[in-house]
Amino acid sequence: MASSSSLQPDGFRKLGRNIFRSLLAAVLIHLVLSHKTRPGKWPSLLFPIVIKNIKYGKHGSDSDAYDAEGRFVPEKFEEIFKKYAHKNANSLTADEVNELLKKNREPKDYFGWLNATTDWRLLYDLAKNKNGELTKEAVRAVYDGSLFEQMTMARENASKKSS
Repeated sequence: MASSSSLQPDGFRKLGRNIFRSLLAAVLIHLVLSHKTRPGKWPSLLFPIVIKNIKYGKHGSDSDAYDAEGRFVPEKFEEIFKKYAHKNANSLTADEVNELLKKNREPKDYFGWLNATTDWRLLYDLAKNKNGELTKEAVRAVYDGSLFEQMTMARENASKKSS
């Protein structure tokens, strides 16, 4: 059986988000990705995301850091920072993220625009540093799948130190 993600808001709660934002994120992520990653045409009321088919969740107007087969493309990742990191070569400000989103828009790809905007703004909100910058390391950690674990561990360590 293929590994799948179930509709649970725990992940965002562990990152310090309130229950409303966590539930909203869980519902939206599963609504968008479930039908794209599930085999067959019949929807499931559980809205599972089939991880082995996650490449089918790729949308238009994105950064192309993943290719159509779901492989990470290091050159495209580096291109993000070469093109849009004006203030600091290793991080993006909110304005630079907005510039990236505008420049990557494909004509009349409204669904892709919405997805890309949601992805990048959520990433910026979750992972910006104390200077309000989204670091290259944080973006790379999203692409390699380690960001949320890193953030959860950092949050747990900070809470242990404060108690």
